[in-house]
Amino acid sequence: MKKTLAGLVLTVQIVSAQNIAQKLDKATKDLMDSSGAVSSSLSFYVSDENGNFIYEYQGSKGLSTASTQKIFTAGAALETLGKNYTYTTTSSYSGSISGRTLNGNLFISSNGDPTLGSWRYDAYKPENFKKKLIDAIKNSGITKISGDLVIDDSYFDHQTIPGGWPWDDLGNYYGAGVWGINWRENQFDININGTDFKSFSYPLEGVQWLNDLKTGGSSDQSLIFTAPHSKVALINGMLPGGKTVTVSGATPNPPLQLAAEVKQWLKESGIELTGKAVSNSQLEIEGKRALEAPKGNVILTYQSPTLDKIVYWFLRKSINLYGETLIKTLGKEKKGDPGFKSGISYLKEFWKSKGINPNMINFADGSGLSPQNYVAAKAEVQALLYAKKQSWFEAYYDGFPMQDNGMKMKSGTMRDTKSFAGYHTAKDGKKYVFSIIINNYQGSGSTELQKILNVLK
Repeated sequence: MKKTLAGLVLTVQIVSAQNIAQKLDKATKDLMDSSGAVSSSLSFYVSDENGNFIYEYQGSKGLSTASTQKIFTAGAALETLGKNYTYTTTSSYSGSISGRTLNGNLFISSNGDPTLGSWRYDAYKPENFKKKLIDAIKNSGITKISGDLVIDDSYFDHQTIPGGWPWDDLGNYYGAGVWGINWRENQFDININGTDFKSFSYPLEGVQWLNDLKTGGSSDQSLIFTAPHSKVALINGMLPGGKTVTVSGATPNPPLQLAAEVKQWLKESGIELTGKAVSNSQLEIEGKRALEAPKGNVILTYQSPTLDKIVYWFLRKSINLYGETLIKTLGKEKKGDPGFKSGISYLKEFWKSKGINPNMINFADGSGLSPQNYVAAKAEVQALLYAKKQSWFEAYYDGFPMQDNGMKMKSGTMRDTKSFAGYHTAKDGKKYVFSIIINNYQGSGSTELQKILNVLK
């Protein structure tokens, strides 16, 4: 009797899976037969929570992913670095303190903390770092610095932007580069009315503007162009007239921005700086020797939020800066090389070691902004299934946003690319793991892909 009952349950499960597969196949083919998908490529893969195959439409075909690429970076970082990993920013000094005067330089250095000065975390906002730094200087008995304020941004290499990122993206907030010292997520905001700049979120250090904005339309169609170390920024495109719109850009030199702000903090606090405020990369540009931050004479050690909290925002708000910082960190930690190529190489090795066919994962960055990323939907599902079995899964899963259709999944959006990858529990209790990617679709793609995924509800 027990064997008969078990057989009946198995039969019901198989029939149910077949019915779901048939519905998915019809919805998928309806999309691919539509006028918007004439030249489109689709990669779609669905399994149950145990990895049992349910449906595939060219699931092993690599396509440009956009931000669902982040599921690979987040998983590798959580396992490799640990969910309690923190970045560290320190302040130290060279020379000696005599009569409340520092006869030497004041240094601020970091191992690339992407959250330094971020507004997202309670107790980690810019004013928190300011207070702790100024208090540390005062507690050391310093009221005058006879040397320079040196921002030591030398922890990573000089390449701040992954190769392959489109020029149209670099000056916008989502195209911010990665530095040895990051500040305020390397982002600034401008309040613009029509074509007129009204205010900045904070004074942007040493940047001159070319303004080619036009008014028209009902939404923000502007682009900002800045390059690392550049002192000139261009904004063009179109903004609606008659109202103030906030446009966000990428800070072209975050270490110098921090230097300028710390210099002002010192002045406001009655601490005299007789030298200049510089960064090590700026010294090198000027043909001078970079100055190493002393290992001793440390007056402040400032820890970042833990990695699980960083990954939460990385996935929830799709912060590209976090992904590329994690890539550089993985390269530095595992290969002794903080270059993007080294970190990407490690990322691919990591997922290959977890059983993913390396031909299905061609990573170009850690965030998905590069159109040179090519990943198969099946590979994304395999990564999601692997994550589900790990001790860090709760931190990982927590970051997945709830989308418009009520499903918890990471989305990706880029020109002519739309993707979703995630987990879903249906009304009947069945649990699915899925990925769907479409390239070159003539339309938004989001609504169409969600219609297919709604079959799983």
